[in-house]
Amino acid sequence: MTDTLPLFPLGTVLLPGASLPLHIFEPRYRQLMVDLVTGAVPGRSFGVVAVKQGWEVGEDNLEAWHEIGCTALLREVRRLDDGRFDVVVRGQRRFRLLEVDGGSAPYLLGQVEWMPDAEPALGPKPTVLADAARAAHRRYCTTAWRQEDWKEPSGSADFASLSHELAADCMLPLEDQQRLLEETCPIRRLRLVRRMLTREAEILRTLRAVPVPLTEFAQKHSEN
Repeated sequence: MTDTLPLFPLGTVLLPGASLPLHIFEPRYRQLMVDLVTGAVPGRSFGVVAVKQGWEVGEDNLEAWHEIGCTALLREVRRLDDGRFDVVVRGQRRFRLLEVDGGSAPYLLGQVEWMPDAEPALGPKPTVLADAARAAHRRYCTTAWRQEDWKEPSGSADFASLSHELAADCMLPLEDQQRLLEETCPIRRLRLVRRMLTREAEILRTLRAVPVPLTEFAQKHSEN
């Protein structure tokens, strides 16, 4: 099943369940915000796709974008006097980007297909794996942040969404975030996030710094 979504390419990854603040000033995306608020685009939702490091964005250059993105639900909107917007969005559904249309609207449109989670393969008891992932998250956060700057996901957090919740408040490299977004098996995703957070916590303890790939410094970000 395919759908059409307005697209917003960014130099970051939006994960399902994660919140993301955005400052909107480019004219075409200001128009998108107007269309979302007025209902011209139904559902107050658009698609966020991450731009690959070192690439320039263009509707005729799909190689510059990651194939898998996430829909963003508009949660908070503040229109500034000069027409810019400060908004907060929340990640919802994964999608695979099939085509980009740069001529039918003031902003980019994408034809997408949805990517639900797969049924998890047989493995260790989910509670054991979830506890291990939570422990890795706790080690990372106690090393990286002050106590008041983070909190643990609730004990009732859904097993399928837990990995995204754990990653949301951690400074993981874009490649790691994209890998988590693309993984459709909840068990493999929890293993991934546990390994990533364990690695990052060890780096933080040793260097007191978060690693950034060198190509990050040469990346051309979206004007927004």
